[in-house]
Amino acid sequence: MRFCNLKECESYIHTLETYEPEQKRQKFSEIKAGLDDAESLIRKMDLEDRSLQPNVKAVLLAKLREYKSDLNNLKSEHKRLASANSNQAARDDLLESGMADAMSVSANQRGRLMMSTERLNESSDRINESRRTMLETEELGVSILQDLHQQRQSLLHANDTVFLLLKVPYRLHLLTGKFEGKDERKRLMRKGGRKNK
Repeated sequence: MRFCNLKECESYIHTLETYEPEQKRQKFSEIKAGLDDAESLIRKMDLEDRSLQPNVKAVLLAKLREYKSDLNNLKSEHKRLASANSNQAARDDLLESGMADAMSVSANQRGRLMMSTERLNESSDRINESRRTMLETEELGVSILQDLHQQRQSLLHANDTVFLLLKVPYRLHLLTGKFEGKDERKRLMRKGGRKNK
């Protein structure tokens, strides 16, 4: 079906609500094909307009932008109505299926619900197990950090002890050297005093 302008197409889209579901689907497909054709034509017009002289091109490009805007509005309206139509068709299919199907659907849904609940419980169990493992790992990490801190303190204490022990002989040497020096001076002074006599 071809339309003279976009307004006719828009009014045609709105008359679709009077059709039966199967006819609606067919008409929606026809409209979709028409919208695709219109988009293709607009693209071709855009390419042709760009090769024209600047004074003509400006006017035609403005009109082309208008067409693009109208086409986008029609596409949005088509998409909205098609979505509503598919939702309505789904509802109609469910209602037409009758009570026997409703019972089987209910049993099917119950089965899926039970499977979903079971999967959810399994996921919860895995999350709880992961949380427990994480807490154990955290406790182990804290314990390791405490051990490392104690070892560091022990190493620092050992370092201080070694440093003090290394200082002791040096201090003893200094002390003994001073004492030896005093004794040496006293001895020399005594010798010197004997020579003078």
